[in-house]
Amino acid sequence: MKIERLARKGILRITPYIAGKSIEEVEKELGAKKWIKLASNENLLGPSPKAVEAMSQELPTIYLYPDGPCPLLRQALAQKFSLSERMVVISNGADNLILMIANAFVNEGDEVVMADPTFPVYTNVTQIMGGKVIKVKLKDYTHDLNGMLKKVNRKTKLVFVCNPNNPTGTTVSQESFNQFLYELPARVIVILDEAYGDFVEDAFYPNGLDYVKGKRQMIVLRTFSKVYGLAGLRIGYALGREDLVDCLYQVRDPFPVHRLAQVAAVAALNDREHALRSIQMVYEGKRYLYRELDKMGLLYVPSQANFVFIDFERDSNEIFQTLLREGIIIRPGKTWGYPTCARVTIGRMEDNQRFIKALRKVLK
Repeated sequence: MKIERLARKGILRITPYIAGKSIEEVEKELGAKKWIKLASNENLLGPSPKAVEAMSQELPTIYLYPDGPCPLLRQALAQKFSLSERMVVISNGADNLILMIANAFVNEGDEVVMADPTFPVYTNVTQIMGGKVIKVKLKDYTHDLNGMLKKVNRKTKLVFVCNPNNPTGTTVSQESFNQFLYELPARVIVILDEAYGDFVEDAFYPNGLDYVKGKRQMIVLRTFSKVYGLAGLRIGYALGREDLVDCLYQVRDPFPVHRLAQVAAVAALNDREHALRSIQMVYEGKRYLYRELDKMGLLYVPSQANFVFIDFERDSNEIFQTLLREGIIIRPGKTWGYPTCARVTIGRMEDNQRFIKALRKVLK
């Protein structure tokens, strides 16, 4: 029997998510060298030493199943944000939480509104559930909230707002977001993805926590992969009204987060100094990159995240391939419909300087 008749309807039309090239992958292709990966927005400062120590102490217990609901981390997050523990759910990375949201709320035929481009997993999970993806082009590299409102109808179930947006690093203002929520029908669930929220400098940034405390029909997504440097452990969390979070627990795996990730996340959460160093690294690196890109006459999108979206005004895949020979991995923008642009992670100062030096060489 043909696979089209066996597979869940719609999944064969999904465009698989393509992550940034890993160091292991390029080493197989080009050999071992001192690689710098600026393709996946990881924290190049690394994890908190306290998180590493917590994992080391937990290693002897890995023969035991982890606590399914992650009680210690859930309690720590609830205390940090002054929320009820019932308003917190933890899972295997923010990606898995996005899938849980689709499983919990999207029925076949439901419409899901999102920006274009934005994080592609929103599209994938909607298609898996048989929902219809409604995309609205960015305006000046930023969510066009008015345009998104115009696409909302009686079939709309979810609206995704990635703030700061991936891949452009832009944010919507608190004023425009509040107006958007005011005009949005009350039955629509807003998914506010704040994976990069810790890096925002804009004083008029709408903090999702305020809306959760106000009992809005909203789920806020956050992660330990960015500022806390735990991307390899795959751990994220969602905050929301109790009834919304209860629905997520209905579709949650029994043991989605392993023991090492749980203790590392608690330790990282308690190491505020390391988080502040990570944020300061991004602020300083961003200003350095802006200065150097200005000198080269290259256009870029001012970013509120730990990456910069740069327009090379030529095929960015060629730039990507040439930088690989210099030991540097970036993320070309063709996948988002911007073939002359690339997304570049802000790293340690020595990483940023090496990238600029290589880029100057490549552009010559």
